Amino acid sequence: MAAPKSKSTAVKAAIKSTQAAKVTTITLKQIGADLAILHDLPKKTVELLFDDMVEIVGKNLKKGSKVRISGLGIFQAKKRASRQGRNPATGEAIKIKASKSVAFKVARDLKESL
Repeated sequence: MAAPKSKSTAVKAAIKSTQAAKVTTITLKQIGADLAILHDLPKKTVELLFDDMVEIVGKNLKKGSKVRISGLGIFQAKKRASRQGRNPATGEAIKIKASKSVAFKVARDLKESL
């Protein structure tokens, strides 16, 4: 495994590979490919790590835990109470069931970097 000349060169190469595709939405798979280039790892290994990370985050959210990813933000499961709504087509009142959703609070450093 040949290491890149410098981390800066590797980062530029990873960004260039993403930009070459003219992608407006970056997927986890694309991020994994960039990380594989940066750290000279097989793409499959990085994809497996991401799959496991997503699974672990989901399990912890299901338990009610907050998940803090340093530099990115905090994920938290929140309960939404049942409520009255309206069918936009007919105007008829409908009952919307209680549900759970995932809330995300962005980290201050990331927010300031935008």
